Amino acid sequence: MDRYLVFGHPVRHSKSPFIHTLFARQTQQELEYGLAEPAVDEFAQALRTFFDQGGKGCNVTVPFKEQAFTLVDRLSPRAKRAGAVNTIKLTDDGVLLGDNTDGAGLVADLKSHGVTLADSRILLLGAGGAARGALAPLLAELPSELVIANRTHAKAQQLAAEFCDLGPVTAQTYEQLAGPFDLVINSTSASLQGELPPLAPALIHTDIAIYDMMYGTSDTAFISWAKQHGARQTMDGLGMLVEQAAEAFTVWRGIRPGTKQVLRELKRNLGVI
Repeated sequence: MDRYLVFGHPVRHSKSPFIHTLFARQTQQELEYGLAEPAVDEFAQALRTFFDQGGKGCNVTVPFKEQAFTLVDRLSPRAKRAGAVNTIKLTDDGVLLGDNTDGAGLVADLKSHGVTLADSRILLLGAGGAARGALAPLLAELPSELVIANRTHAKAQQLAAEFCDLGPVTAQTYEQLAGPFDLVINSTSASLQGELPPLAPALIHTDIAIYDMMYGTSDTAFISWAKQHGARQTMDGLGMLVEQAAEAFTVWRGIRPGTKQVLRELKRNLGVI
């Protein structure tokens, strides 16, 4: 039976085995999917061993995405742009192909919620790996402007400069931000600590769409804050998790699974519905 894994540290909390088992059942694919939690300095060896022993593909999560970028034989265009790999496939000719499905998962989830990206003004909070992975897919949707804001302004400027060939992307400090924005995406990990980006409440209005890449069994700190200031449409990253997994499954198996029922099952599993 074809074997797949998710590598991370820590990774025991991962819902990827749950998601991919449902995808396999839905598409009638014979595979097994497990977890691997090597020490941070043992990832390269663990990855090689997995494929040497017949592994067909894997997902890669924190803190190994940048390291995986350097370990594969070939990179997809979106992995090159993202500077990180979250999906690896062993091709028929024995090549380890590195891909990045995070941005595609984000865009798919936004669209599933009815968010219009074309001609919209988007604010992206954060300039780390999550933001980098999202930029090219977001700009491909032809927004009117995409503004990056980050606590360290120089990082936002560097990121905007790297992606400005793809569309109208600029960097601003939090103090410079002026609305209205149609969509705000929080790519920072602040919600994991119950913290907030330093965003002015005046930027929130009733018609804005708020997206937090983090998720939990209740509203994240950022979503709670946005609701308190009048945002009516808020979304967390649980749908992105399922959509990026579906993209990875498609890379591996050549068949696209449906995501709506799997997302419902995942929410039930987490106790959020």
